[in-house]
Amino acid sequence: MADKKATIVIKKITVVAGGAHGGAWKVAFADFMTAMMAFFLVMWLLATQSEQTKKAIADYFSTPSIIEYEFNNYGVELTLEKLFMDLINEPLKAFQSFINPADRTPNVMAMGMKKVVAAHLAGQLGEIASNVKIEPDRIEFEIPDIYLFKPGTTMPSPQFVAVMDKVKGITTGLQDSDVIVTSVVYADRVYRGDDKVAKNVAEERLSIVELQIKGSLENESVGVSGQSVVKEDRRGAGENLAASGLIRIEVRQRPVDSKGAKVRPLEDSLVGQKQLDDKFYQKFVDKRLEQPEPGQRRRRQ
Repeated sequence: MADKKATIVIKKITVVAGGAHGGAWKVAFADFMTAMMAFFLVMWLLATQSEQTKKAIADYFSTPSIIEYEFNNYGVELTLEKLFMDLINEPLKAFQSFINPADRTPNVMAMGMKKVVAAHLAGQLGEIASNVKIEPDRIEFEIPDIYLFKPGTTMPSPQFVAVMDKVKGITTGLQDSDVIVTSVVYADRVYRGDDKVAKNVAEERLSIVELQIKGSLENESVGVSGQSVVKEDRRGAGENLAASGLIRIEVRQRPVDSKGAKVRPLEDSLVGQKQLDDKFYQKFVDKRLEQPEPGQRRRRQ
């Protein structure tokens, strides 16, 4: 019997791509439509929000972090010292500041250190402010009236708006504090040297400044009050001989906040309770003046 030869069957399998009739494109298309739906949903939600909400969202994504803000404004030395103290005293709040954007109007009474507050005041007010005092629970400074009003009158000076914007940069972001405004007028510098005229000038100036500060506050936990004072002459008025009065701003931190928690006072230094001299604010002003403006050369000594 003859041997039968084995039949060899060769099977070729040809894989044909789905092409236009396959289903792979549907997955990509579904992802694309989901992304487009999410995008238009976000756009619709933004379009229905108020202008205040839109501004808050824009500020969140456009402003630097608090750490970056403090480095740029107060320098490396002060920022690192303040950060170290914040980590010791308020670790959770300090860690949160790494990711949160900086406020446009920071609360000066929550900056933790007197030196940081002095640097902030120097950046805002510069040489406009005089007799600056910084204590654990309050700050105080004076502004000669020539920066705000025409001498002996209640007419705002050309610098009024710019100077009040600087003052509001100090008071706007306050929380759980009281702002006390004192309007001082020297009777011998008003019309006819009349005490009654001086009193009226002082009171009207006080009303104007109080309204400006009240209108800019961001928190309801801040109170604004004031008093008018008439002095007979300029003795003890300082070096500004052109001034016919002054506006004194005092900020007092309340001992407890609106939630009943004890407020952390401003501290002197990282090591011990080092007492700062009365001229330390002027040091920050001089340092600020030595820094050239963008596009300008450093001034010569």
